[in-house]
Amino acid sequence: MMYTEDTFTVEKYPYFGYMRGRYSEEELRLCDRYADHLGIEMFPCIQTLAHLTEALKWNFAANIRDTADILLAGRDETYEFIEELLKAATRPYRSDRIHIGMDEAHQLGLGKYLELNGYHKRFDIMNQHLQKVASIAEKLHLKPMLWSDMYFRLGSETGSYYDLEADIPEDVMEAMPKNVQLVYWDYYHSDENFYREMIQKHKTFGSDPIFAGGVWTWNGIAPNYGKTFVTTDAALTVCKEEGLHEVFATMWGDNGAETHPFSGLAGLQLFAEHGYAKEVDRERLAERFSFCVGGRLDDFLLLTELDETPGVSKNNLNETHPSKFLLWQDVLMGLYDENIRSLPMNKHYLKLVGPLEQAKKRNSQWADLFGFYVQLALVLSVKAEFGLNLKAAYDRNDKPEILSLKQQLPGLYANIDKLRKRHRTIWLSTNKPFGWEVLDIRYGGILSRLESAEHRLQEWIDGKIDRIEELQEARLYHDAPWPMPNGALGRNSYHRIVTAGAFSG
Repeated sequence: MMYTEDTFTVEKYPYFGYMRGRYSEEELRLCDRYADHLGIEMFPCIQTLAHLTEALKWNFAANIRDTADILLAGRDETYEFIEELLKAATRPYRSDRIHIGMDEAHQLGLGKYLELNGYHKRFDIMNQHLQKVASIAEKLHLKPMLWSDMYFRLGSETGSYYDLEADIPEDVMEAMPKNVQLVYWDYYHSDENFYREMIQKHKTFGSDPIFAGGVWTWNGIAPNYGKTFVTTDAALTVCKEEGLHEVFATMWGDNGAETHPFSGLAGLQLFAEHGYAKEVDRERLAERFSFCVGGRLDDFLLLTELDETPGVSKNNLNETHPSKFLLWQDVLMGLYDENIRSLPMNKHYLKLVGPLEQAKKRNSQWADLFGFYVQLALVLSVKAEFGLNLKAAYDRNDKPEILSLKQQLPGLYANIDKLRKRHRTIWLSTNKPFGWEVLDIRYGGILSRLESAEHRLQEWIDGKIDRIEELQEARLYHDAPWPMPNGALGRNSYHRIVTAGAFSG
């Protein structure tokens, strides 16, 4: 499945996917032809309700927008738009299947819909919308599937997808179109019994559900293979026991797609191996991985140690991302410094440099990928604790130590710029250039801030200023957007890592 929100071409709506690297119809047709040559069925995965922030921000969508990311249900113009999406999305493919999305529509019916129609039960809005979209799909001779979470969320008192007590009324299930398959997505649980119960709940809807698991490549800079292997083994074991016919792996690119998709290949190999064996044998998995992708399994799994640091629980089941927040956070403000206090982070990353260098030599086909992670470990072996050391020296009024730290900044600057260039190499080797501008700006931001830090420290050393206000502030534990459980150090989006202020807007 090619997941596209607004990144495919819809000729009637030129702003749909504008400057977002959207695929042309011919590009998608070439992908489909290549997949078919390998015996692979390829089909589109789009959105027909929510997750459309980037499309709906343009004025063409003013009359079909409920909230910033959700389409206005019940309006004829909305369904004219959706029909154009379905036609454009499916035209390049041989398959008649399509994933129509509809997940995480948390504010459904609470924006313009509420103004126009008053309050309606969200189950009713959801079902009526799905019926309209399913009827369009039927008219176009398509076989749709959709994410199941909204039905479970609406039936939960807490709005949770994974609420085993969620009550979905029978009349709601009966009103669902019969030509639509439910996709149960779950990247989180390690308990086989949980998956079993959720799959059985999906079966009560009357169709054979599809399961979607996750290869954890999103939100951070490195893959989380601990979480990937634990959740995948539990989930796919139950899928086989419950007789599910189809499963698929997802690899999302949340918050900038900082992790290169090929770094997740070992997770895809795990999914594949489950299709051929009741239980996965690690040695056979490694052999097949070597044959299929020309890489060493243990070397790819080593990448998980960039986030499975001191202070992080085994397998990083709480999805913490220290390599991300330690890279991007500001050396003068250190919003995550308190989270890593007393943890030997510099030493951890320095110890990773050698093994990653060896992995780079052993995986010649993936030398650029491992070269990027070698450089990331080198950067973090200096930068991880830099802010803590700087603050401690400032609090002691230790000018010689401040001077010594300031003298490290040009070298750190050069190494981060080298990291930027290595990252650019692996991005452009695989991805379209659209999207790289986001990461270029992030790297530019950190380089600019390092120059400002050097300037501010020199001003203080020279006595031109009597205080550095950023270093005057006491460091507090970073617990947003939610409290961190034991064994986690933090995870967040870029704009919440680099500043406590409003980054934009």
